Amino acid sequence: MKLTAEQIQNNWMDLEETIKVFISEPRRSQLLDLYSRHSERIMMMPASYKKEYHNAFPGGYVDHILRVVDCALKLNNVWVEMGVDESTYTKEELVFSALNHDLGKIGDEEHESYIPQTDQWRKDKLGEDYTFNSKLAFASVPDRGLFLLQSNGIQYSFNEMIAIQTHDGLYDDGNKKYLMAWTPEQRPRTSLPFIIHQADLMASRIEFEREWLPKFKGEVKKVNNFTATKAPKQTIKTKTLSNVQSEGLMNLLNNL
Repeated sequence: MKLTAEQIQNNWMDLEETIKVFISEPRRSQLLDLYSRHSERIMMMPASYKKEYHNAFPGGYVDHILRVVDCALKLNNVWVEMGVDESTYTKEELVFSALNHDLGKIGDEEHESYIPQTDQWRKDKLGEDYTFNSKLAFASVPDRGLFLLQSNGIQYSFNEMIAIQTHDGLYDDGNKKYLMAWTPEQRPRTSLPFIIHQADLMASRIEFEREWLPKFKGEVKKVNNFTATKAPKQTIKTKTLSNVQSEGLMNLLNNL
């Protein structure tokens, strides 16, 4: 998947407009300032470092963020229609959480998180177009994102903190303390974290399908169109790959 320069620029303008429309002052100006100072980095960065993951291409981060915001707004309508107590969160909290759920991926004030992979073998065999910047001290994506917000004087609500912290749902064991409570008193007092998680999950799945399903269909088409009596090496390779469960090994074999 590749975005044109025009698409990347348009996505950036859409991101700024989303902040202007949904976020109130003073956070509107504060967010625009933070994003503007790191505009070149954020505009061009991927959403992940590996092809097998979602949006691992220049401009992939902003593309993902806009999709999560869109999914969050649409899913919120479904939750409201089904009877969610919408008095427990605001639309600004919804959009703020969606906008900043992956903010920690941009790195810190000095260092970006993802840098181009220089190891050609890892690029070719493992699909790693990017790698983690070793100059950056380790922190989870939610923790770094929340730190960036507070270090820039951008206040966030308790609802927003929990939504950003738990946006990966139970894919992150650290979220069990919030999402697997067995007593009513310990459960979230709002459905906002669940809406944000579902929006992120939906956006990531759509990005996966957009990137990979056409490739899978292309493999099937090759096999179905083959009519020779003796299978060429490429067809043997395709059949072999169909039995491989590991995505990493599949990517390795596919580049032999």
